[in-house]
Amino acid sequence: MGYPSISALLMMLAVILGAFGAHGLKSHLDAYSMGIWEKAVFYHFIHAMGMLIVCVMGKVEMLAATTAARVNQLLIVGILLFSGSLYLLAVSGVRTLGAITPLGGVSFIAAWLYLAIRLARSEGK
Repeated sequence: MGYPSISALLMMLAVILGAFGAHGLKSHLDAYSMGIWEKAVFYHFIHAMGMLIVCVMGKVEMLAATTAARVNQLLIVGILLFSGSLYLLAVSGVRTLGAITPLGGVSFIAAWLYLAIRLARSEGK
């Protein structure tokens, strides 16, 4: 399965988790935990959409395939660590899970920085 398919599945999962939070968890979570869930869904969706954009950039040869793959790998790690830890924190209340979240944030930052550097280098050619 390629990154475009993975991206589409991650976007589908973000919609499902967003709907589950809005309809299935709303009566079970307090406002703070619901806010955490919503933030997890937001970052999950935005970065899954970013993956799809990176895939298109690779297809139109704005990026080398290896660059697109590396960026998408970092985005997947970010979604798993950042959003995944927030999903678990929201439903479990285990605050120590919040220690994992910044690792996902660093992965997101690394993905976008790596993309920016690779694009800047290709602009000079």
